[in-house]
Amino acid sequence: MLRIWRPVRQVTFGRRDARSDGFETAKRLAHQKGFPPVERRVGGRAVAHTGGTVAFALAVPTTGIRTDITDRYDRVVQLLTTTFRDLGAAVKRGEPPNAYCPGSHSIRVVDGGKVAGIAQRVRRDAALVSGCLTVCRRDVAATVDVLDPVYDALGVAFDPGAVGCLADAGGPSSPGRAAAAIEAALSTEPWHDSDQ
Repeated sequence: MLRIWRPVRQVTFGRRDARSDGFETAKRLAHQKGFPPVERRVGGRAVAHTGGTVAFALAVPTTGIRTDITDRYDRVVQLLTTTFRDLGAAVKRGEPPNAYCPGSHSIRVVDGGKVAGIAQRVRRDAALVSGCLTVCRRDVAATVDVLDPVYDALGVAFDPGAVGCLADAGGPSSPGRAAAAIEAALSTEPWHDSDQ
């Protein structure tokens, strides 16, 4: 099952953020910037959703709690990297230093900022693979404006220059076009562990 949407304006905080001494301050700062704070159970550090960013969640069956976690990450990152390149974007797997929600399953502009991050939550018989994509320049500015003080309050390194978008990479600036491409890429794949 695949869901693609544009989340309302909010900052979603991960569990590590919630354990930080600066968490209450970070939530207050996000709210003051017009981004209601929300806690999530998947992923790492704080992520800004601007109302224009594109999110996806893909529920897939698994045969065990630790089955093919790395394979699922690799497949989704490869599929999306190829999809974004097909849209004209110069992107690659990886992440610039001090990016928001740091992790090894990200997509970035070649020699530029992070455009997408992928997370995964695994249960005994299913995995939820999710991600968020920054599509256009105005969303980069809004992301930096809210995350710079939030990450400072959390005591986590953050480089505003590490935020990129699909349009910066030469791809489309339309969230609808990006969402349609993600849907086409992820909905045509077989997702049973034995199909990989």
